[in-house]
Order: sequence, then structure tokens, then C-alpha cells
Amino acid sequence: MTNHSNGANLFPDRLEQLLFSYRIVILSLFALATAVLATYALQLRVDASFSKLIPLQHPYMQTFVKYRDEFGDADRIAIALIANDDNMFSAEFFTTLRQMTDAVFFIPGVDRSQVYSLVTPNVRYTEIVEDGLIGGNVVPSNLELNQDGFELVRENAIKAGIVGSLVASDFSGTLISARLQEFHPDTGERLNYFDVAAELEKIRTSAEAESDVTVHIIGFPMLVNEIRDGAVNVALFFGIAFLITGIFLYLYTQSLWLVLIPLACSLVAVVWQLGTMTALGFGIDPMSLLVPFLIFAIGVSHGVQMISSLRDKVAHGDTALQGARATFRRLLLPSSVALVSDTIGFLTIALIEVQVIQEIAIAASLGVASIILTNLILLPIALSFLNEKSINSGYVVQLEKFLKPMWNLFSGLARRGPAAVVIVLTLVMLAVTFPLATRVKIGDQHAGVPELRSNSVYNVDTAQIISRFDAGLDSLSVISETQPEGCTDWEVMQTLNRFEWHMQNVEGVKSVRGMAGVARKVTAGLNEGSLKWQTLSRNSYILAQSVSFVPTTSGLLNSNCSVMPVIVYTTDHKASTIDRIVDAVRTFQENNQTDNIKFSLAAGNVGVMAATNEEVRASQFPILGYVFLAVAVLCLVSFRSLAATICIIVPLSVVSVFAYALMAHLQIGLKISTLPVVALGVGIGVDYGIYIYGRVRSHLEQGISFADAYARALATTGVGVAFTGLTLAAGVVTWIFAPLAFQADMGIMLTFMFFVNMLGAIVLLPALGAWLIRRRSS
Repeated sequence: MTNHSNGANLFPDRLEQLLFSYRIVILSLFALATAVLATYALQLRVDASFSKLIPLQHPYMQTFVKYRDEFGDADRIAIALIANDDNMFSAEFFTTLRQMTDAVFFIPGVDRSQVYSLVTPNVRYTEIVEDGLIGGNVVPSNLELNQDGFELVRENAIKAGIVGSLVASDFSGTLISARLQEFHPDTGERLNYFDVAAELEKIRTSAEAESDVTVHIIGFPMLVNEIRDGAVNVALFFGIAFLITGIFLYLYTQSLWLVLIPLACSLVAVVWQLGTMTALGFGIDPMSLLVPFLIFAIGVSHGVQMISSLRDKVAHGDTALQGARATFRRLLLPSSVALVSDTIGFLTIALIEVQVIQEIAIAASLGVASIILTNLILLPIALSFLNEKSINSGYVVQLEKFLKPMWNLFSGLARRGPAAVVIVLTLVMLAVTFPLATRVKIGDQHAGVPELRSNSVYNVDTAQIISRFDAGLDSLSVISETQPEGCTDWEVMQTLNRFEWHMQNVEGVKSVRGMAGVARKVTAGLNEGSLKWQTLSRNSYILAQSVSFVPTTSGLLNSNCSVMPVIVYTTDHKASTIDRIVDAVRTFQENNQTDNIKFSLAAGNVGVMAATNEEVRASQFPILGYVFLAVAVLCLVSFRSLAATICIIVPLSVVSVFAYALMAHLQIGLKISTLPVVALGVGIGVDYGIYIYGRVRSHLEQGISFADAYARALATTGVGVAFTGLTLAAGVVTWIFAPLAFQADMGIMLTFMFFVNMLGAIVLLPALGAWLIRRRSS
């Protein structure tokens, strides 16, 4: 090992002198900063925006943005009004439908030109009669609410071709569909989705209370509102984890002060993070509700190392002040390296060009930056004011005696024989889990919204709408671009027709709606409804007559018919379904290249998901590569040893493979809500390894063997690492019972990573060191 000169320690020594010479001043500054940032933190708002979920730089989304104004975006709501007796034809039902439609129409933020309901004038039918063509509203304004009137509505709905889309296939109910604007029309501020959700809930409650109906509502406002409501439980489970951590800390330290001070410093870091976010103009997205706990967990992890080192120093005769100063010097390097590694791990997520992911990266990085100050400066200074009695150093000696047999067992892993067994077993486990890890999916793995339980209100509403209607909210719009008046060109329309048929036969597609299909039906209608006329005429005049009945408000064409979207309604938005449909579009594009028409992906909410999934898929391995490269460079610079770097990086890599295998086994997709946890797994693993090797190195510099150095490190740093892993795992395992599904999934993943990373640092790191740090066994 390379010995460091006194000059190498000049900076830590001077920094220690400066900080501990002005302890009262520094504590006062921390108190002032915490008070100021706490006032900002209290103003933190939950900030949800559909546009934040869009990877705007992706080619799909460039197409989406290009035509958003003409054809609308993916931010839609669907309200299903279902008669409890499964028969929508009653006076009470239609009265309720009209009242609900009016209420939706006047919700601030609803694009009133894009509200569709049986009773709105933009839902029309066309009919062929002896004298030519006639048309009108599906529900006439003067409708008689009697049996004859209802029979007329039934016939008109069938003529309009909206049975299955706007009207339930079994006539048990109907949909109200509306598009939301990005900004509030009166204030000009970003639309508050929680206000929209509140208005929709009022409509639901009123309708169900006054009529014999059931209302199901889906859309982004309802989703984020239900996640926000679950945030109350996030706070509850955070409190449970906080309590469990406190109990474990007390069992470990037998000192109330050594419990309160580390927990307080970790909470200060969380307050600083939230306050800084507000001061910078950020809110907290529902998808990032777990980030504050991740920061708290990292703070506790580093705090335990501080108190472990302090107790060890006091147990060997130092005063609390001397122990705190010595702890600061000893942990400054490994703590700084570990925290900078954490920061890099989070910052690399920002490489994914999705605003909500970048905001999560910023929030987490601000939290880690706060920990650098609260745990490396505030914590040791606060601990220096304790008296030796409150530290209960006698308990340290007792604990060391109690744990000595176990540490003797683990220390044997630092000898070549047992180390070889550990390495071989690790390789076997890797061989078994690696194929499974490679099968981890990008995006959603289940129908409905995976962030919520299957029995949640939103997922139940989604299932009901899907079961009764062919067209829900899950849709992919493929934009076909051609020359002006392309809808009168037979070759263009025939290509469009073949594309619609191609997509209709893809697994996962529920229905397809496009100009070619509509034109065929109109052509048949113009010819007494004969099925043999349900085709596309080669005569451009006949084509022009057929498409003239399709208004631009249908969303199937623009004003000069040079752009004709094909809307593909999907059975769900699972990653496998999206991939299959996108592959089908690309296959058709490759096999049907023509200068007359070009198909471009994509719009609709499924288009947004497809772009996001591809962005995550393209970025995940570069991100992991950057993280490991950065950690390797930091370890090389800090420890000046390639062997040490390998010993720290390899366990981290192994646990990452295991974590991916677990995600694949549990069908947890890699997506926006899981990315921060993957980054945390890297961060926590680095912390454990750096702390243990940092302690081992200090003993190696005394000239003893690697095995003996590791045995001594276990008695101090090893205890802290083991305790941290067990405590944090115990704190988050309760999340498995959380009402939010993504919190439960994260509880499983965090429990696994906290515990297995701890095992990797205690078991695999010394096994590698036995062969790499020392070539001769002791």
C-alpha cells in the first residue's frame, strides 16, 4: 500500500481546525439556514403536469408536438356513465347525461371544442335515403324522452358508427370524452390537475347520488389525484420507517442522544432538500414522493458511521470532542467519495430527456448535497458537545465482546481458502441470475396503472371502461403525411386502407379508426348500403364525395387532407403490447415505402409511453456505465489502488445484476418511478464498500496483513455497515403493505438492496481483497 505524506492530510487538518474552532457560530448558521429553508419547505406544492412526462426530443414526440394543435394531444379524460340496470334508454339516464356533459364542458381547463358526448352537436350521423344524404345530431335537441325517442337514438348511434366507441357495445352506458388544455384559460398558469380531479369527483358524486347510475372516470388528473391521496400513506409509512430506525439506533447505541442527533441531522437534510426545491421554483411530482425518504436513508447510513467511529474513540479514552474531531478527519475522505458517488448516480438519470425524470435527479442531487453539509459538518460538531457518559462507551465494549465470535467467523473470508469458495459461489449465482436480469422489461408490465393496486378506484374504472367500450384512453396515433387532397388519391387511400387492416390484426389492438375505413363505409352508404360497395373507388370524384362527409373535428384529417392520422386503440399499455404495436408499424413502413404517403410515429398516450420507454431503454446502460466509471475514477483517485477499486466495484456490480433479476422475476418494469431506486442501489452499495475499505486501508498502513486489517475493521466500521443495512431494510419492508403499488414494489426493491449490498460489502469485498490486496495468505 502507498503511504500518504503529512501534506496529503493538510486540508482535512486545516478544515477540522477551522470548523471545530467556531462550533457555536457554525451551529447558529445551520439553525438559521434550516429555519429559512423550513419556511420554503412548508410552501412546497405537489406539481403534476402531463407535459412533464413527454420526452420532447424523441422523434415520436416531435411528430406529436408538430400536430398537437390540429389533432389534440394525449391528455384526455373519459367519463363513463353506466346504468345500473345495464339499460341506458331511460329519461333519468339522459337527463343525467346532459347535466354531466354541461358540467364537464364548464370545467376550467377543458378544451370545449373537444368535448364529445351523445348530447353534444359534434356527434352526428349520416344516412342514405331515396333523395340522397341526410344527417343530424345523434341525440336531437328536441328529443322526446320516451320509447320512440330512445329507439331513434339507438338507430342514430348505429348509423354514426359510435357503438363501441362512444356508446357501450351492450347499450348499458355512454362516454363523455374531453381534452384538457395545458394552461388555465383564465389565469394563464399551468393547469392544476388536482382542481380538475376535484371537479370531476363532484360530478361523479352528484350523478350517483341523484340517479340510478355508476360513473367511471379515467385520465391523468384522476391518476395523479389518487397517487397524491396515497401520499398521506407515504407519510405514514415514512413515519413508521423513522420510528423503526430510531428503535434500532437505540438498541445499537443505548444512548438517546446518539439516536436523536443522527436522526435530526438526516431530517435537516430532507428539509434543506425540500426547501431548496421550492426556492428554485420546483414542486414535487407524485412520482418522486419517495425521494425524500431515499435522502433520509442515505443520511442515516452515513450518520451511523459517524456515531460508530465516535463511540469507538470514546471507548478507548478520548473525550467526545477529541472523538468527534478524529472521526471527522478519518471519515472526511470516504464519506466525501461515497456522497459524490451518490450525487453522480442521481445526476446521470438527468441524461434521460424527460422533464419529470430530470426533476427527480435534481431533487435527489440537492438532497445528497444537503447530506454533505449536515452529515460531514453538522453531525460531528453536534456530537462534540456530548459528554462521555451520554455516549455510553461501556456498552461499546460489551457489544464488541458479544459480536466478536461472529466477526471472527466473517474475518475468515479475508483468507484465500474461504475467499475462493465465496468467489465461486458468487459466480454460480451470477450465472443463474444474469439471464433473468437481461429480461427486465422497460415500462409497464401489467394492465391498468401499475403505480396503483389492481383494486384501486382508477384501475377498477379503467377495467370497466375497457370491458364495455372498444375505445378507451389507451391509443396510439400514427400520422400519415401525403400531398394536399391526398384523400382523393386512390393509391394513397389504398395504402392507408392496407395499413389499417395490418394494424387491426396485431395482437393487443382493440380497434382501428382511420380515413380509409370511414371512406369505405360512406361509399357503401352512398350505394344503398351494399357490402360490395364497401371499398375504395379508383375514381377520385367518388372518393372526394365519400370523404366530404368526414369533418376535420373527427381528428381523422386536416383542412387540406394532407395529413390523416390513424388511431389505434389498444387493449392496454403494457410494455409488451406497445413494443408489438410499434414493431408492426415499423414493419409496414419498411415493406411499403412510397413517395406518396409517409407514416410517422406517434401521438396519443400510448405514443408518449412508447417514446418514454425507448428513451429509458436507450439510456439505461450508458447511465450505468457512467455511474460505474465515475465511482471507479473516484476510488482510484482516493485510494490510489486498482485492487481496492475492483474490490469496491465488483460487489456493487453483482448486486445490480441481482436487483435486475429480482425486478424481472417480480415483473417490475424499469420506468420513471423505479429509476431513482436503481440509482440508490448503486449509491448505498458504494457507501458500504468505501467505508469498509477505508477502515481496512488505515489498518493496512500499520503494516498488518489484509486478513487482520479486515478483522479489526469489522469491529468498528463493519458493525455500522451491518447495522445500517438491517435497520434500513427493516424500515422499508413495511412498505410492502402500502396502498400504492409502486411504493410496495419499491419497498421490496429497497429492502433487497439495503440488505444484499450490506452482505456484498461484508462478504464479497474481503474475499476479493484476499486475492488482490495481498498475494500471500497470512
